[in-house]
Amino acid sequence: MKSKTLYIRWKPLIISLLISIGTGAVSGFLTQSNTFIFQNIKKPPLAPPGALFPVVWTVLYILMGISAYMIYTADYEEKSRALWIYGIQLVINFFWTIIFFNLRNYLFAFIWLLLLWVSVLFMMTEFRKINKLAAQLQIPYFIWITFAAYLSAGIWLLNR
Repeated sequence: MKSKTLYIRWKPLIISLLISIGTGAVSGFLTQSNTFIFQNIKKPPLAPPGALFPVVWTVLYILMGISAYMIYTADYEEKSRALWIYGIQLVINFFWTIIFFNLRNYLFAFIWLLLLWVSVLFMMTEFRKINKLAAQLQIPYFIWITFAAYLSAGIWLLNR
């Protein structure tokens, strides 16, 4: 049995990481002056400290970038659909932060987060058809946005 050599295509990997991490960075930049509201609003039980969010999101964006790279470099004819869904969920992800922090529309942010949840589920399903590991790398993201939906719903209910 031949062992498979790991070959990394560095340029697509770096571009993929820049796209995912860059999306988070731009979103964070656009909302940085309003992130103080998280400290000043009522939060549901189990709400983590605000300082944890940038750390978690950085890890999640790295995992997204690696997964997208794995799909992009896969030898699979139908990968463009998976990459489109990936891009759509990234756009939805980007706007959630703006809706929550800049617009402070907690109900709409919760509904938008449910849209993100569905889009990530679709993305994982498409990724799994191409590369099982790429889909599995999205499990922490899916769990985190499930938890974020709980937080978002709680914040909306406690602060209306």
